[in-house]
Amino acid sequence: MVIKNVNLETVCGITSRLPDNKLPEIAFAGKSNVGKSSLINGLMNRKSLARTSSQPGKTQTINYYNINDQLYFVDLPGYGYATANEKVKAQWGKMIEDYLHKSKQIRAVFLLVDIRHAPSENDRIMYDWISDRGYKPIIIATKLDKIKRSQVAKQTKLICDTLGVADDTIVIPYSALSKQGREEIYELLDRILGEENI
Repeated sequence: MVIKNVNLETVCGITSRLPDNKLPEIAFAGKSNVGKSSLINGLMNRKSLARTSSQPGKTQTINYYNINDQLYFVDLPGYGYATANEKVKAQWGKMIEDYLHKSKQIRAVFLLVDIRHAPSENDRIMYDWISDRGYKPIIIATKLDKIKRSQVAKQTKLICDTLGVADDTIVIPYSALSKQGREEIYELLDRILGEENI
């Protein structure tokens, strides 16, 4: 996949109606500070179109990026930010659940998990939400550059075991620094788009 044109087309807040898009959507879910904006920027070859922040919980809207007029990257609110109050957490959860329930164009959901740690309770809840909606989450294990190469297989297994994933689940370790894993994600997107055109 070669990404030439990128446009932040729609931003939905808590009270917004979701757009009735006709193009396929690829959703990105993950807890705050897992590197979601960095991944999306890396895939789009943009430094800061998706807002990154040292302050977790920055994405509080659902952001739709039009990619090549072929598909949308849908950036869902980061969940599990510890200092957000309970009302805000509930609103983020409702936004994500509404999106998974109502959007008719979802073709894949990427669930981002920090490769350094076992998935959190929030990660497990999100995995179950996505699965319960009939989607098979694709796991992106972020922050690959923070561990030794010899630890990758062990940490990947820890993620799979903790989430209880199916045997055929796709898990792609990804580094925002080296962009390792990006080509695999591009190939996956090409496959998804290819299936659209069959």
